[in-house]
Amino acid sequence: MRSDAASGEFSRRPLPSEAFTDEATYQDTRLPVEQATTLIPDAYTAPAFFEIEQQRVFATSWIAVGFTEQVAEVGQVIVADVAGRSIIVTRNRQGELRALHNVCRHRGTQLLDAGADVRRTRKIRCPYHSWTYDLDGRCLGTPLFEGSDIPEDQQGVFDMSAVRGFDKADYGLLPARVESWGFLVFVNLDLGAEPLTEQLGDLPERFADYRLAEWRVQRRQRYDVAANYKLVGENFMEYYHLPWVHPELIRVSRLEDHYRWQGRGMYTGMCTTPISRNTDAGGWQGLPPMSGLGAADANAGRFVWLFPNTAIVVLPNHAFVLRAEASGPDRTVEDAVILTHPESVAGADAEANLEQLAGFWDLVNRQDLEIVERVQLGLANSGYTGGRMCYRFEEPLHRFQNMVIDRMVGKWRVPDGDDVSITRMFPSAGA
Repeated sequence: MRSDAASGEFSRRPLPSEAFTDEATYQDTRLPVEQATTLIPDAYTAPAFFEIEQQRVFATSWIAVGFTEQVAEVGQVIVADVAGRSIIVTRNRQGELRALHNVCRHRGTQLLDAGADVRRTRKIRCPYHSWTYDLDGRCLGTPLFEGSDIPEDQQGVFDMSAVRGFDKADYGLLPARVESWGFLVFVNLDLGAEPLTEQLGDLPERFADYRLAEWRVQRRQRYDVAANYKLVGENFMEYYHLPWVHPELIRVSRLEDHYRWQGRGMYTGMCTTPISRNTDAGGWQGLPPMSGLGAADANAGRFVWLFPNTAIVVLPNHAFVLRAEASGPDRTVEDAVILTHPESVAGADAEANLEQLAGFWDLVNRQDLEIVERVQLGLANSGYTGGRMCYRFEEPLHRFQNMVIDRMVGKWRVPDGDDVSITRMFPSAGA
């Protein structure tokens, strides 16, 4: 920070790129939460930080890229961006998930368009020179002549099969790691990464009774956000802002009903219990709950921010998932999805209840987007040099920010959980 004693002005100097991978840069955020300051403003505004973060955070983590139902059958495809690289996720003929870099091994052409509505395919064909690959990424032909207008006796001119030193087996599509949990599909660009279960920690056990693999997408909406993805996540992790930002939500998600719900894993967790009744502005009730839940799950909402960029909210009758796709230091695309177990949408009034839920989540989300965009504007002001954590409410932010710091400085660790499974974080009236 630079100070001008004569004018009383303060401003922060831009940090050099090498500072972003230096432990000393983050010494104040490494302090215990009651003493800690927030993550450096450059982490939300500097292009150089964003580029390093893409490689050290996103290229080394398990990133949620879509939903299992999108690739439930052989040949179904998801095209997703992970750390600035386009990835194809599909299911091969043996029913196994495969993740492949979306780039032809001939001249580097992107094979499938991002967001393309690819229902099902048996082969992945390059639109440029027709090199073709199977669903495991093996090169089938250079080019493959099926369906072409090239006479059979002239096809040899194009085919590379007989070229000296060339073997199709050496030119398959480049692989990435892929796994699934519940209704989500994850990709990791690091072929040597630990299994997904290491990142999830105890979440599979905590969510076991919900049978998440059976849930299906019901509503989907995308939002463009003029803010860093971490601001979206940090806003989700705390309820400090509810009374001022969410006048409708605070009536069905009372401060005194919030609890810390934190186990071991690369996530931050909280829950609300009991689930309050809807108001005239909406709420989470309406659809019937699924069967088989224990008493604790049957009257609680579970809120998880899964590192680095996915919100998972699970209630007895629906789930809300928000994937915050980082497209720049000050730009995020949100993919917001409502899912249900089939039991919850079996009734005649399911559509009306789903519309109510979608409207309520849209209201809450737009309120959040407005405030995080204001935060982004403030962080861009060079007069702001960092703030102080409010320890009672912002411990999850401290946990998350230190996960980011770990990856930026090259440390690999999974945070431990609490000794107790659930802790009241806001004293009730009269306590």
